[in-house]
Amino acid sequence: MENTAIQAIQSVLSAQKSFCKFLSANDTGLTGGHQAGIYISKPAIPILFDEPGIKGANKEKWANISWFDGSETRSRFIYYGQGTRNEYRITNFGRGFQFLRPEYTGALFVFTQQDEESYTGFILNSDDEINQFLDAFGLSPADTNKMIDISFVAPEKREESEMTKFINGLSVDFPTSEEMSKAARDIQNIVYDHEDFIISNPDKKLIDWTETEYRLFRALEYARYGDMITHGFSSVEEFISTANAVLNRRKSRAGKSLEHHLAALFSGNDIRFTAQAVTEGNKKPDFIFPSQADYHNADFPTDKIISLAAKTTCKDRWRQVINEADRLRGKNKYLCTLQQGISTAQMDEMQAEKVILVVPSPYINSYPKEKRDEIWTLSKFISFVKEKENMP
Repeated sequence: MENTAIQAIQSVLSAQKSFCKFLSANDTGLTGGHQAGIYISKPAIPILFDEPGIKGANKEKWANISWFDGSETRSRFIYYGQGTRNEYRITNFGRGFQFLRPEYTGALFVFTQQDEESYTGFILNSDDEINQFLDAFGLSPADTNKMIDISFVAPEKREESEMTKFINGLSVDFPTSEEMSKAARDIQNIVYDHEDFIISNPDKKLIDWTETEYRLFRALEYARYGDMITHGFSSVEEFISTANAVLNRRKSRAGKSLEHHLAALFSGNDIRFTAQAVTEGNKKPDFIFPSQADYHNADFPTDKIISLAAKTTCKDRWRQVINEADRLRGKNKYLCTLQQGISTAQMDEMQAEKVILVVPSPYINSYPKEKRDEIWTLSKFISFVKEKENMP
């Protein structure tokens, strides 16, 4: 079972608002006084009410709280403002609610708001869980009893949490490559907030998405096979079968990942294209610009048609690109790759066959120095496609 600290961290990262405090003796009834619920300090008022209470009158709100153990309560947020009182509390946890007993004094209460009436509550009652939670948000014990600011959370921790949330929400062992790629893009965009790079820096965005998907896939593999690997296999046959399944899935994902991310970049730049277009003899270049229909339209200018192949590595497979679009015979064809460096001789062969490499700009330095000027960045290719689109 996933530990409560990780659940609490994920809830905070996805919540509208969040708060934590150590439960006091007054909260848990250890003092023997009247149990009035969990005291909420004034800096944390926003998690209870949109506006502070007004002295001289009580104020209340009812909300649903889902607790980490699966239980739920319909609880009351109340401001006591009459007489000498001036405090905020959460009350009405129902008969038999176990987490406000004296043995939970000193436990860390984590409270998150998911929407206007839905909240989640966690009680971390061990040193390991408490420290794990505080470390995730860079908090010391003195930083509690107030709202949690997630802006200080390390991006790696937020990414890990988003990946865990995605994996836990899957209804299948492994989603399709398209779903996996989209999840990686969504996670990367949420955590790093550089969605504008789709237009301003597509080279970096492609690398970021690809690396995030690799980490997500590895995390999913560990979630699915980690226990099996730790505890061993019952036979050599079982080991071989599992290993083959893992390797085949890796190959399949890697081959499609680049295509999915390129398609997202082209769409994000408002470029018309057909992915896996069918040309002559059932050949299928990865991308035809502006469309498959235009390719087969004899009246559409050939000079405005572009073919792009996408291959994660291209040392041996680049020759497949040459004959993917007969209508473009004798014209330049483009190959986007994540390959980091190939020989001068191979690049000479490509040039002779009018194949132009499209490589994310940070990777170009891994190619022979005398050949780097012949390589296009992804940004340059996107600009080229847009210029073709706007040709009269």
